[in-house]
Amino acid sequence: MADTRPTAPAAAVPPTPPIPLSALLARDDLALRQLAGPTGPDIVVHWAHTSEMADPFPYLLGGELLLTAGVQIPGTPSPDTFFDSYVARVVAAGGAALGFGLAPVHDTVPDALVAACDTHGLPLLEVPPGTTFSGVARAVWQLMAQARLAELRRVTEAQQSLAAAAAHPDPVPSVLRRLAQRLGGHAVLYGPDGTAIASAGRAPTPAAGEALRGLAAVVRPTGRTGPALTLPTGRTAPTGPAGPSPTGPPRPASATDTADGTHLSAYALGSGGGFVLGVAAGRREGGDHTIASVGAVLLSLLTGEHHSGAGAARSSALVRLLLGATPEEVAPLLGTGDGTGNDTGDGERIVVHARPERGTPDAVAAAALGTALGSPLVDVAGEVVRVLVPAHREPAPVPGWTLGVSAPAGPGGWPAADARAARALARARATRVPLVRHGSGRGARLGLPELVPEAEARAHAEALLAPLAGGPALVDTLRTWLSLHGSWDRTAVALGVHRNTVRQRVARAALLLGADLDDPDVRMELWFALRHS
Repeated sequence: MADTRPTAPAAAVPPTPPIPLSALLARDDLALRQLAGPTGPDIVVHWAHTSEMADPFPYLLGGELLLTAGVQIPGTPSPDTFFDSYVARVVAAGGAALGFGLAPVHDTVPDALVAACDTHGLPLLEVPPGTTFSGVARAVWQLMAQARLAELRRVTEAQQSLAAAAAHPDPVPSVLRRLAQRLGGHAVLYGPDGTAIASAGRAPTPAAGEALRGLAAVVRPTGRTGPALTLPTGRTAPTGPAGPSPTGPPRPASATDTADGTHLSAYALGSGGGFVLGVAAGRREGGDHTIASVGAVLLSLLTGEHHSGAGAARSSALVRLLLGATPEEVAPLLGTGDGTGNDTGDGERIVVHARPERGTPDAVAAAALGTALGSPLVDVAGEVVRVLVPAHREPAPVPGWTLGVSAPAGPGGWPAADARAARALARARATRVPLVRHGSGRGARLGLPELVPEAEARAHAEALLAPLAGGPALVDTLRTWLSLHGSWDRTAVALGVHRNTVRQRVARAALLLGADLDDPDVRMELWFALRHS
């Protein structure tokens, strides 16, 4: 089944590519040696962590190379049971590999540990006496930095190459050819009726090709008729269903799947005509989604408004506004955003304010956001992108962006909706959630329960506080400490414990949560979660 949900990592991994464990083993300066567990390029490491705890499970986030000198091994003649339990807990926590340091505690890696790692499928590395744990951690971060730099260079070169292809006399086939080359696979543009209009690259197997066609249907809007596309060859793409049904659920902007050993991706183009970009490749790397998204944006522009009357209508609306017309008078010219150029009659729109999680938005990023939200009406204003979305499109979270969404409003209410979207974005950033809606009532003054439904609040609280699930004393101490504005003495009095105990518990909670409790935004989010736990 196609995965249409926004992609999110299972563990809190850093925003850098993981490194193959084999890359660490290849470092001559480390002299690491693998003694047990699986091998191969699929074994990757996200970071390195040192722990001598007998049970490191509460302190792992997943993807770590866990380094230990074996200080925690009990002094018993038969520690087989201990090693089996220890390795099982590391695997359960999502640890990627285990590094065992020789000296000063052990001269060799215990045989029972080797056997346990083989049993549970955990790679085991021998760290020689001359290699420090800090040296291993430094090598991990160096390799990650190199991988990140290589990925950024690859994405940048691909963006430049695709932009140059879009300037060719035959832009659509050129962009597809360049995209297929950059991704090492097959790129195809589907028309509104599902027909392949143009393609490039090595064709996938029949099974993968059929699955890609089906995946394109998942993201293709239904219920509208899109504009025809005339290719440079003179062939005209057939028109067909496009745009979301006014009564049905919104379609996802992209979807991924795997068939016959081939990675598949489909992207609905923002032109609103029902066109879909399909990609099939034998591998899927970190920067591939970004490269394909750039291709989708360019194809959206090439298949979009300059092939229909929508662009001319919006230009006319701008001229009329400059000449003194009111928003109510020009709103019908904006169309529905579905590529038809026809208005719904009431002219209602939703205002979305968005900020990227990293960096400052540019025109390409803003266009990609507009494509995801289903509207070409995009404005880049400094660090914020504003999008005017048709009322029948319900904005959903967009990976990499924080959104504030207003309630639907008519043309006369757009300025007020703009202010409400700005306030919703501020709340979303403060609470660190991907999307906040100002509410469904026009002009209503909303409280926190209206902004965050109870079920969602409880689910958020459970996920946020999960690292503290095994320590009720930590939860009670943190709740009391936050309610008393971080006062150590007052918290100690309230709990009947020593102030040093309070400090230790709060520090432990901060470590388990991976949170900076000096950050007021973090305190506010934790207080919200604790009130719903």
